[in-house]
Amino acid sequence: MRRSEAIDRDLCLFLAHYRKQKPSGERWRIVIAGDFIDFIGMSITPREGSLDTEPTVEERAHGLGNASDHARAKLRLVAQRHADVLAELGLFVADGHALTMVHGNHDIEFHWDDVKDDFRALLLGHAKAARPELDDASFLERIEFSQWFFYRDGVAYIEHGHQYDPFCATAHVMSPVSPLDPRRIARSVSDVLLRFVVRPTRGMQEHGHENAGVFDYLSFAFRLGWTGLLALGSRFVSAILEMFRLRREHLSEAANVLRAEHERRVALLGEATRIGKDRLRALLSLQAPPLARSVRGIMASVLLDRLALAMAAMLLLVGVAITSAFYGYALYGGLAVLLGWALLHRHLARARHIDAVAELAVRATKLASLFPAAFVVMGHTHVPVRTDAGAATYINLGSWAEQEDTPRARRTHLVIHSTESTPEAQLYEWESGVGPRRFDA
Repeated sequence: MRRSEAIDRDLCLFLAHYRKQKPSGERWRIVIAGDFIDFIGMSITPREGSLDTEPTVEERAHGLGNASDHARAKLRLVAQRHADVLAELGLFVADGHALTMVHGNHDIEFHWDDVKDDFRALLLGHAKAARPELDDASFLERIEFSQWFFYRDGVAYIEHGHQYDPFCATAHVMSPVSPLDPRRIARSVSDVLLRFVVRPTRGMQEHGHENAGVFDYLSFAFRLGWTGLLALGSRFVSAILEMFRLRREHLSEAANVLRAEHERRVALLGEATRIGKDRLRALLSLQAPPLARSVRGIMASVLLDRLALAMAAMLLLVGVAITSAFYGYALYGGLAVLLGWALLHRHLARARHIDAVAELAVRATKLASLFPAAFVVMGHTHVPVRTDAGAATYINLGSWAEQEDTPRARRTHLVIHSTESTPEAQLYEWESGVGPRRFDA
């Protein structure tokens, strides 16, 4: 489905509104809490000779991957299609305000320095077109990238939140590259399913899988017809094989080298921010391990565990039926099989958490104890939330993302005023033709 064009229009109006509003302090700072650019969601066919990183067989089938030059090629296309948004963002910084880009799972490609530089250059180019006298150095200094989180002591702790979602988490947030191919970002289970299954399958949506079960997917598959069903099955098999390949990467000797590099970067971050590596390690302990690390996680991610349970139950029932032909009382065994299947199925269903809304809220309380702040802010789940998190307030920013012919996103955003006493924050919804309107989550 195509992205709604209304988002660009509203984003431009939103940026222009706050650019022209007088801030309570020296300047406004926009903190974009991840997923500003959907690198994962883009399917770009590789062109021969246009890339330094040779596309793999999988990338030729599913589109450019997440190597630095692949991401730069995607960013160039984003810049063409959404030039008006980038122009407004450039004007926002040109007028003396600041911008912080926190990495999300959909734009983790900002890990690459070349991609960051290209993004800064795009904003500077738009700003210089409108403000030729602009000082380049001071402009670029007001644009910063935060690979993990943004923190202002006593005011706000902000991160995307995907590291608490096992479907989307990366093993090493400060060094999220593939152990065996450091030219590429390590893929999450969510990335694999999107590239191998969701995007190539007509009618399958990226979101809305939170409450779907085996029968929902089987029903969808049969609606595709026999050809579509076989193609979908083949895609799932390919995705599962890719997940097991990722697991082998996690277990390789190269993964140990990558882990050491990650530890080094965490230590450097602790020193640079004066947060300390011990507190950062405590923060790391809150993160969810990627599902592809374990066989059980892989099987649960694609419901193979429940399919295996159903097949085992069916075989046992067949055995009970045969036995009951000779011993009538064996039928009671059938009831035991059905009861066992029901209990285990329920357990597996409860253990599989796709919707991370509750997980992020639970982590927020623990984050507030590690990073004293009035507000703990995340995104990722697309559901706006405001609730207590111990001594802090947890706020989920919701989402602006929407597709054509789908319900309008709430366009929620948070405004924080850092006063001399107690910081104040309000969640707003952007309404076309009106502007920011208070939103009560």
